[in-house]
Amino acid sequence: MDREGRMDRAALIQRKGEVQAEIARLRRQVEAMRARGDARRLAELERQLDAAMAEEARLRQAIDRSR
Repeated sequence: MDREGRMDRAALIQRKGEVQAEIARLRRQVEAMRARGDARRLAELERQLDAAMAEEARLRQAIDRSR
């Protein structure tokens, strides 16, 4: 991190990879919940998936700006 508390490019890229793995895991869980018809758990997983996808988008922008 720099003096303003921002992550450096390598850390941003590492975090993006972690978030992408989380997105893949959540997508698998969403599909499993859909197959089971578990609507209550499905809504929570979809919320988590949306948040992870938004974080990934923010990370992509931060990586692009760090060049």
